[in-house]
Amino acid sequence: MSLTIETTFDGEVFRPDEKVDLDPNTKVKLQLVVKKKEKTGEPHSLLDYAMSVDIDAPPDFATNFEMQEFHQ
Repeated sequence: MSLTIETTFDGEVFRPDEKVDLDPNTKVKLQLVVKKKEKTGEPHSLLDYAMSVDIDAPPDFATNFEMQEFHQ
């Protein structure tokens, strides 16, 4: 018999999130697939992230940056 259920680990035991139709003390084999935590709040854009990063560079870094061509 194969059955897939959602459970929550409370630090000691796995608690089913729904009723499981098994007799008490039934031996089972668990295969764990840890679900990623859902992010809450507003998503951040790449621009928001870039603006929040503290970069140690001179203030005129962008204007003094020169493109260099690389030849192989």
